Amino acid sequence: MTTVETTVPEITRSVTDLGMPDPRVEIPAAYGGVEADAQWAAEIKRLAKARNAVILAHNYQLPPIQDIADYVGDSLALSRIAAEVEADEIIFCGVHFMAETAKILAPEKRVLIPDERAGCSLADSITAADLREWKADYPDAMVVSYVNTTAEVKALTDICCTSSNAVDVVASIDPDTEVLFLPDQFLGAHVKRELGRDNIHIWAGECHVHAGINGDELTEQSDSHPDADLFIHPECGCATSAIYLAGEGVVPEEKVKILSTGGMIEAARETDAKQVLVATEVGMLHQLRKAAPDVDFQPVNPRAACPYMKMITPAALLRCLTEGKDEVLVSPETAERARLSVQRMISIGNPGSGE
Repeated sequence: MTTVETTVPEITRSVTDLGMPDPRVEIPAAYGGVEADAQWAAEIKRLAKARNAVILAHNYQLPPIQDIADYVGDSLALSRIAAEVEADEIIFCGVHFMAETAKILAPEKRVLIPDERAGCSLADSITAADLREWKADYPDAMVVSYVNTTAEVKALTDICCTSSNAVDVVASIDPDTEVLFLPDQFLGAHVKRELGRDNIHIWAGECHVHAGINGDELTEQSDSHPDADLFIHPECGCATSAIYLAGEGVVPEEKVKILSTGGMIEAARETDAKQVLVATEVGMLHQLRKAAPDVDFQPVNPRAACPYMKMITPAALLRCLTEGKDEVLVSPETAERARLSVQRMISIGNPGSGE
């Protein structure tokens, strides 16, 4: 591990040397020359042990962050682990709403995110004020919120859902009751298509990365890889196109799988395909290739990298463990209301595998 000491307050460091796009992340100069080598890994482990901290990493994180973590997975699974592990601190390598969810489910623990600026375009697409106004228009509706939302939005939610259980969650609601589904329009469209209900109102939010994986790209990739299976995340702009291709017989229906990130890992271990086209954030490829090393996993869109996820650099993680920054706080009142919406989801019998 190399560090560069300097009197300059901050520098900007690229992460292109880690094989990912440069999100133009500013990090303290004292950590500016950090490389994810064996010395860095040993120091991360030493510091985590000294703090009695557990490191959690989302599937979309940089490969070195995934490899150093104690647990890797989707946001909800990691948050549930946070509630169960024996640790004083949770180091959540992901985006801010994920660390909030961990704090909601583990209020007695100190939750840190290596860079508090790591936000989420999907979670930011609806605020608590937006939801209050929307609810006022449909006072008798049930609010179903994807877990990719802020704590304040979860606190105004009747029941949360994940991408893997969204259909089951909405199906558990009386079919005569109107549903406000938020914030992801593509996941909402998937639920509405599956259930055939006209009384589901969908918020027009999206993850800018998943929305950018479009149908034209999927069609082009499918044409050039005719024997490949398709793993499609329901947040993707191409999910509808995938269903269409299967319906038209362009792609055999059994090859099209609409899956959460957790579902992709399970499917990877079970697939007989020699090649799989993956429509989700490219960080997912690292875990898929580890789960099934004999399968050729290729991204539908190789540019689908979330700059917020990539803000959690080796330098940021080292800073977090050295300085104890940045702590994620959720007020007890908000956390209590938000926790209820998550618990209602779990009580329906399919807790889901996260986003």
